[in-house]
Amino acid sequence: MTNIPASVTKYFWGDDLSELSWDTHQDYITETILERGDSPAVHWLLSSTTRDSILNSLPDYKLSPKSANFWKVYLS
Repeated sequence: MTNIPASVTKYFWGDDLSELSWDTHQDYITETILERGDSPAVHWLLSSTTRDSILNSLPDYKLSPKSANFWKVYLS
């Protein structure tokens, strides 16, 4: 069972949601929401982790250059 809200699971259509867990897949979930998420998904993400944590991990995420730059500016 996943602890990701139903409104956010739409971004993980190719994944087995019964195995997707915030505790285990935090980086993957964060990366996906930063690249594809809408405002409610981002709001949930920011309530689940800190801005600094995301900002520090940003270079490790596989984001498009446009998304990476946006989040770098937005989270700084």
